[in-house]
Amino acid sequence: MTVTIRRAEPNDYEAVQRILAGPKAIWGTLQLPFPSVESWRKRLAEPPEGFFNLLACADGEVVGQLGLHTFPNRPRRRHVGQIGMTVRDDWQGKGVGTALMQAAVELADNWLNLTRLELNVFTDNAPAIHLYQKFGFVIEGTLVQFAFRDGNYVDTYAMARLRPVDQPAAPA
Repeated sequence: MTVTIRRAEPNDYEAVQRILAGPKAIWGTLQLPFPSVESWRKRLAEPPEGFFNLLACADGEVVGQLGLHTFPNRPRRRHVGQIGMTVRDDWQGKGVGTALMQAAVELADNWLNLTRLELNVFTDNAPAIHLYQKFGFVIEGTLVQFAFRDGNYVDTYAMARLRPVDQPAAPA
């Protein structure tokens, strides 16, 4: 099985909506149940400035999605990207998340000159935490009662990956 990564196109809205309607996607992300096809059509047709939406494809199907938000209009945060990702329920554990993260890190490091990537992950999502750590993300803190999921408040870890940059010369 080969996973390829490409940028999302407006006509991908139904495939993205199907991924985000899966039980594991609803459990592991901040998406609400029953995402509308129309909302995803609009989001893909009119992405905000600085938003990169990557799709993982395998066997002719879209099997994963990763959003990378940047801050082109916020001078003091231009070096930062925020990531949100989900993999279709039946494709989890098959390398799709790894392929998406690899593509996002490559884009951030080599094309966007981002030095900090951030994400939030539910503290009980061990497979995702392990994946992010594999790419150099570290837990920076716990956000208590960050989200409401399935009738309960749940915590998330704030995780980040810093790309080393050359330190400026010390003042004389």
